[in-house]
Amino acid sequence: MRIGGLATGMDIDQLVKDLMAAEKMPLDKITQQKTWIGWQQDSYRDFNLSLSNLRTSANSLRFTSSFNAFSATSSNTASLSVTTTSSAVQGSYSAEVKSVASSAKLHSTLAIQKTDGTGAAKSTDAIGTGGTITVGGATVTLTGEETYKDVALKLQDATAASSPALRVSFDDTTSRFFVSSKTMGEAQNFSITFDSAALAKQFTGDAALTTVSTNTGAAYGSAGTNGSVELDGILIDGLTTNQTTVNGMTLNLLQVGGPSTITVSSDPAKPLESIKNFVEQYNKAITELETSLLEKRYPDFQPLTDEQRKAMTENEVELWEEKSRSGLMRNDPILRDAVLQLRKAFMDEVEGIAPGNATLISQIGISTGHYSEGARLNIDEDKLKKALADKPDEVMALFTNKTGGLGVGDRVYNELNAAIKSLSTRAGNPGSSVDNSLITKRIKQMDEDISNWQDRLGRVEDRYWRQFTAMEKAMNTMNQQSVWMQSNMFGGM
Repeated sequence: MRIGGLATGMDIDQLVKDLMAAEKMPLDKITQQKTWIGWQQDSYRDFNLSLSNLRTSANSLRFTSSFNAFSATSSNTASLSVTTTSSAVQGSYSAEVKSVASSAKLHSTLAIQKTDGTGAAKSTDAIGTGGTITVGGATVTLTGEETYKDVALKLQDATAASSPALRVSFDDTTSRFFVSSKTMGEAQNFSITFDSAALAKQFTGDAALTTVSTNTGAAYGSAGTNGSVELDGILIDGLTTNQTTVNGMTLNLLQVGGPSTITVSSDPAKPLESIKNFVEQYNKAITELETSLLEKRYPDFQPLTDEQRKAMTENEVELWEEKSRSGLMRNDPILRDAVLQLRKAFMDEVEGIAPGNATLISQIGISTGHYSEGARLNIDEDKLKKALADKPDEVMALFTNKTGGLGVGDRVYNELNAAIKSLSTRAGNPGSSVDNSLITKRIKQMDEDISNWQDRLGRVEDRYWRQFTAMEKAMNTMNQQSVWMQSNMFGGM
């Protein structure tokens, strides 16, 4: 039971609040530290996400395909189309498609009729005739109760592990079976045999899949074809797809046709745009890092406690927290090291480059500037465009080299990886549900400390109230004794 100043006339409630305010100072300090560290964790995770996005963009700079500075045209686009790789060579070439690769395929010659004579069959109708169908080395046995769809699935499943593997379907619109090899080329040829003419008829719709005899056990075959193309008098045949890459050109065979003239010319626009886009994203991320590293810290503006927040207006709270949050990442070692290492990754010479070729990105128009400019990159667009047009192989090597030393692309990617790993260890990965980071562990410890302090303060407050209550009771007893003495010893005077 708490007695609040009835005997003494003292404001016990206020006295206890004042005493507890002093007792709570260590708890308030821990709570403010926890808030500050939580803000830091959020900031670390924001930079983690930003650098992860930059790493995704940097990934393309590691591969030669991003530095393809050539384009190609075909004079006969109906027969042949062409694209280039990074190893293409400028010039004109003659090409002629001799044949295109195709799969082996068959279909029922005529629409299949229902066995009861009521019209064209549908996939859900029963085939009505039992027996065996053999495709290559696979044999399917039918009872006659299977639907046309069931027959198609059985044949497809039976050939799934064999060569050729087939696709088999029954089409309701035409009432026909369609059979084709899953891949192309002469090696995909196949034949189908039936153990009875009746079953053959229910599969072909007529005497045969093509024009051969319907005698029991007859084979119905289909042949795939290989593709072939002649480039500057060189025959390239035996193709099992309609695409082949020769001398840095990817040829797409569309149909047999007359000679095509292929023209390969320099086209630096694509790699130039790719590099510019990365540099723009990189500079934005670096600017954010450097701004945070230099942001002023205001140590007198600690995070507000609940009591302090209640005593302020909304505008005052906003202005205070703006100062409180300032300098969260000031001189942070992880971010500072990331900036320094990224600058170094761009600025250092690339080892393992062929003698006489460019070994620094500054030689192709990309520079890091003076140290006072931080790690931001500057592009001399005219110089870079000229380098891409005149010596694309050298530009590509600067970024993608992996012999004797890593190119700029791999170096930047690796430094971003290292920074992201350090940030994740420190503050956790924003995309992961598992968080064993140092900050999270520290926050958990602070939560335990806060809980312990709250228990301790509860006991201290109870002690103060017990002491003041005892004082009130004592004073009340003394007051009663004084009244009795006045009444009995001094005649009520």
